[in-house]
Amino acid sequence: MPTTIYIAIAALAGTLLAAFLWIRLRGLRGTPSQLRPGSPLPDFRAVDERGNPVRSLELHGAPAVILFVRGNWCPFCSRQVSNLTQYYRDIVGLGARLILVTPKPLETTRRVADFFKVEFDFWLDRDLSVTKQLGLLQEGGVPGEYRKEYGNDTIWPTALIVDAAGIIRHTELSKHISDRPDPRLLLRELRKTLRS
Repeated sequence: MPTTIYIAIAALAGTLLAAFLWIRLRGLRGTPSQLRPGSPLPDFRAVDERGNPVRSLELHGAPAVILFVRGNWCPFCSRQVSNLTQYYRDIVGLGARLILVTPKPLETTRRVADFFKVEFDFWLDRDLSVTKQLGLLQEGGVPGEYRKEYGNDTIWPTALIVDAAGIIRHTELSKHISDRPDPRLLLRELRKTLRS
């Protein structure tokens, strides 16, 4: 084969590799400074499923596992909640609360939780003000077919473990939209938090 063909093949392979890496890496996010382990959980306000105001400072006194999820339209979030139901009793058995923060009511998630007889706390961030405050906004993250109902922007999936004093002990941002933390890892990190 002539040298020009080898050069063209190498250039094409390089372009494909660069495109693949760009697609994979553009979803990666660093941990916002306000959510770094060792920092106090920022004071934020939301509402529960019944529309009652709730506040993050109310969590002091007991550890909490807090999950920021995109909504019932997201199959990865629905799967995450379904997987968590298997570990719910272990989490609450350690004296921790399990809280899901979402921009819209998770009707599908609520049905899953009810089916498995687990009592998650759902906190709603309807206008994404908490999401913005915590540095978790994913601009344009809602797929086109759901934008009319849910808007353009959503939450970047994130898990926090907070100790009884309100200090963040573990933060895990999803690396990609399909990636979610393993519930066993969250349980291990919660146990470590309780031992420290």
